[in-house]
Amino acid sequence: MALRLPNVLVCLSALCVFVFAAGCQSPAATEPGHGRDDLAELPSADAVLSVIAFGSCANQEDPQPIWDDIAEHEPDLFLFIGDNMYADLDRRFREITLQDIHDAYAGLADRPAFARFRQNVPMLATWDDHDYGLNDAGAELTFKAGAQTALLEFYGEAAGSPRWDQEGVYGSWAFGPVGKRTQVIVLDTRYHRGPLHRNPLGRVSGRGPYAAHPADHNPAFLGEAQWAWLETALEEPADLRIVVSSVQVVADEHGWETWGNFPAERRRLFDLIDSTGASGIVFVSGDRHLMELSIDPDIGPYQAVDFTSSGLNWWAARGREEETVREANRFRIGDPFRFDNYGVIQIDWSRPDPAVTLRGYDGHGDVRIEHALTLGELRAANND
Repeated sequence: MALRLPNVLVCLSALCVFVFAAGCQSPAATEPGHGRDDLAELPSADAVLSVIAFGSCANQEDPQPIWDDIAEHEPDLFLFIGDNMYADLDRRFREITLQDIHDAYAGLADRPAFARFRQNVPMLATWDDHDYGLNDAGAELTFKAGAQTALLEFYGEAAGSPRWDQEGVYGSWAFGPVGKRTQVIVLDTRYHRGPLHRNPLGRVSGRGPYAAHPADHNPAFLGEAQWAWLETALEEPADLRIVVSSVQVVADEHGWETWGNFPAERRRLFDLIDSTGASGIVFVSGDRHLMELSIDPDIGPYQAVDFTSSGLNWWAARGREEETVREANRFRIGDPFRFDNYGVIQIDWSRPDPAVTLRGYDGHGDVRIEHALTLGELRAANND
């Protein structure tokens, strides 16, 4: 189903539909600029990114002071990676509609700290289930095309962007010259996703309700159009690739939503990384209302690094205290953290082998997770 195109020739006072983000597959297709004074412009195609911040899970009905803390890092770009608002807070009492999507975005826009932040810091976004429209929802969501239009309008998608016409909010952007180029690949893990597989044993050992699909059952996760697009995106030249997945890619033991619930699709992902020779990948994920770093050294052609940050304001606003994370994750590096948090990726391009430092901060600005690696560690041995 084709989505409606924005009318870029009409500007109704403050609601002008000239926009800043370009969901493109090639840097040459991007023309930054938005014509809206409430949105910071994306960096230019030749801009070198040194600081990228990201986060997820922001309840629009609660205060969001954490944006001021993130702004102090002076990020070149912020990635809003899912559950950026909660449209389905009333799901137990009535059916959720597209109007709830628009109302929730309006509530997010009304948060003063968020409004200041997006006026000064460029932002790219995807969705997870709650800003998509319903908890744990996938392809079955009836108003997903309208929800896609709402997301693109809210985050100021550029006129002419492929994201207006395609089914799903996936997109790719590249910044900086070859040798210092960062590619941001935003996946859509909702629009085409098939049904989840419930664990026939129920909630085992306190885990969530889901389990991996059996080997003889392989429902869609990204959808064929997105897979074809992703192959093209991974073939583009880049030194560092930040791949945004709203759900975790590496951690797979907790029984909630994860790529691990679709093992054939996850295998396809890492086979595609191998076949395209795409180096420099760092996954960022959200959804889980916790922060952790997961590294699988064996699943792909080089180590799979998945930095999860979830819960921008989920805990403090409810008067909750920091909680101990008890769920298993055999790939976890360091200690997990369950309280308000955000992630920062810092790149030092001055070194012969550029350094990438991953830091996770709590709501007070204190470092809770820190891990350093180099781009040389993010490529297959036969690519040296």
